[in-house]
Amino acid sequence: MNNMKKSRGVLNLILIAVLIAVLGFTTVSGWGKGKSGAAKNINLGLDLEGGVSITYQVKGETPSEKDMADTIYKLQKRVEQYSTEATVYQEGDDRISIEIPGVSDANKILDELGQPGSLYFISEKDSKGELNYLQVGNTGDTAKDFVLNKSIEELQKDGSVVLTGTDIKSADAESYSDQRTNETKNVVSLELNKEGTEKFATATKEAKEAGESIGIYYDGGFVSVPNVNAEIKDGRAMIEGKMSFEEADKLASTIRIGGLNLELEELRSNVVGAQLGEAAIKTSLIAGAIGLAVVCIFMCFVYLLPGLASSIALLSYTGLVLVLLNAFDITLTLPGIAGIILGIGMAVDANVIIFARVKEELSDGKSVRSSLNAGFKKAMSAILDGNITTLIAAAVLWGLGSGTVKGFAQTLALGIVVSMFTALVITRVIIYSFYAVGIRSQKAYGHPKKEREPINFLGKRKMFLGISIAVILVGFVVMGVNVSRGVGALNYSLEFKGGTSTNITFTEDYTLEEIDQNIVPLIEDATGDKNVQVQKVEGTNEVIFKTQTLDLDKREAFNKIMVDNFHVDEKTITTENISSTVSNEMRQDAIVAVLIATICMLLYIWFRFKDIRFATSAVVALVHDVLVVLTFYVVVRVSVGNTFIACMLTIVGYSINATIVIFDRIREELKIKKRGESLDLLVNRCITRTLTRSIYTSLTTFIMVVILYVLGVSSIKEFALPLMVGIICGAYSSVCITGALWYIMKTRLEKQGREAVK
Repeated sequence: MNNMKKSRGVLNLILIAVLIAVLGFTTVSGWGKGKSGAAKNINLGLDLEGGVSITYQVKGETPSEKDMADTIYKLQKRVEQYSTEATVYQEGDDRISIEIPGVSDANKILDELGQPGSLYFISEKDSKGELNYLQVGNTGDTAKDFVLNKSIEELQKDGSVVLTGTDIKSADAESYSDQRTNETKNVVSLELNKEGTEKFATATKEAKEAGESIGIYYDGGFVSVPNVNAEIKDGRAMIEGKMSFEEADKLASTIRIGGLNLELEELRSNVVGAQLGEAAIKTSLIAGAIGLAVVCIFMCFVYLLPGLASSIALLSYTGLVLVLLNAFDITLTLPGIAGIILGIGMAVDANVIIFARVKEELSDGKSVRSSLNAGFKKAMSAILDGNITTLIAAAVLWGLGSGTVKGFAQTLALGIVVSMFTALVITRVIIYSFYAVGIRSQKAYGHPKKEREPINFLGKRKMFLGISIAVILVGFVVMGVNVSRGVGALNYSLEFKGGTSTNITFTEDYTLEEIDQNIVPLIEDATGDKNVQVQKVEGTNEVIFKTQTLDLDKREAFNKIMVDNFHVDEKTITTENISSTVSNEMRQDAIVAVLIATICMLLYIWFRFKDIRFATSAVVALVHDVLVVLTFYVVVRVSVGNTFIACMLTIVGYSINATIVIFDRIREELKIKKRGESLDLLVNRCITRTLTRSIYTSLTTFIMVVILYVLGVSSIKEFALPLMVGIICGAYSSVCITGALWYIMKTRLEKQGREAVK
């Protein structure tokens, strides 16, 4: 029996080694030029790989701000089908620019996205019974066989225009199997808004009774002329016919793009290069490799053989994440790489929880086998509750967020699932395989230590709470001072407040590295903007510089630098004001998503812990961490852009996970609480017992981020610096704030209950 277990252990270790080797070859061989392997298909963002930039011009008169904002938001939702990192922003008064990463064929995007124009649903006959459109051909293409009998203006006046594009909420291609004919049918599914639902109900009722059709007219021609088979009251319709899925998808795309408030025409389209050079990617990957090595060494030093097992699991975690990025078509940006590197640090958490438990069991005199069994079993609830809580938040952000928020949620969810798998499956297999092959000495699994006396954290709760309140108040005070100085409460970047886009055509083709080293510093000195964004137009010497809004003096200084230093013809320099890439609607989406995610986390914690005080304390601590980091942004004036959103969302996930571990221990201890033992002693003991986990997890994550900050480019530094503050704050609030909040609420409520009984 022992020989069989030993053989199985050896086989498991060999299989794990093969898995890591395959993952390593699959992913590492996919980076860089001439990519091969799974990583070659990972979608990269504009900052890493470049993509397509398309600019539309509004037809007719200068549009209102409301119509522009509405059109930008709708386009943003549509381009997210290509990438969650695609951006849409206003350029000048009447132009809209779209940037889609990972694409090199602008014409393909224009064909798939559709040419924005007017969309009308037109009844077959008017109120007098006269035909609104005529069938003039029999080519087999039903839509093209029809032409209008009247002008659009006449049709609108006599009420023959049933719907316009603005009444359409969504349009999607779908396939289903017809049970009667056993055929697969392709259809277009439509959903209307409230106003459209009411109008369409009336129109379809009349058309059904008369046996007529309702033609769909777009940009000068019919795209579909379906017969009406039923009155449609609920605002959901289906267009059927002999269509391939590609044809159905094209029709759905046409209907979606026709739902814009404004008519647009293509002004220009370019293929743009990566905003960051190869050096930026290399330094981030080097930072990840160094950080991973440091964390592995730390784990082996602290936990010995279990630390080695967790290190091997971390290697598999890294490989699996990169492979799954490809499998699920998740767009990877430089902050995304930073998020994966950060995830390596956070993935240590589950292993630390397990092996800290194993050490406790060894300290109680149990055998190695019993300690391993108990360690995994007792750590299970904390790992599951912590990760499921964060996963709930990721799911809400994924479903309700837009742009960067949605992209972050995808990466977060992927990291959570993979980290749980590697900790609970791969680490477990490795450590039990070590045991099976004969490594059973207690010394190899950790040095048992006597339990330390509980630290009186609750006795210092007033001091801790006072420090937190003071720091948060400083943030609000400095915000007020900044507003009074006219510099804004926060240092908003291009993504949040817009700026100026300047196109320069150089006399020679500079590389991105040459631009970053020789040109950007001069622009920063002249404009005072330390966050200049650069894009090269492929196949030309044209470079686009995006800065904060430049006044006349700064524009002239900018132009002078180009003329004097790089011999640029000033007449070829074009400048436009651009809007923020994070629209008001996207901000609202993000706020709503975060609020709903917080409520869902609160409800889950309440359900699992059967005590609303646990849930309330956790959420208050979460808000505390966000506000403290916000204070850092305010005081230090770190740029607030897309990395700000990613940073805050990371802190939310990190904070709640750390808090759950302490609450899980309190819940466990309450079940076996000795009679007469004071509650404050129990809470202090629980915090003390989990203190090692809190310190080690924070330390390993902090190490990853510090290395990222030291080696990273400027945009990564802006992400890493406040994140370091967030990690420290998360550890502080988990240890010093959450337990105290729960204790205060519980003791006060119980006191009030006793007084009520008296």
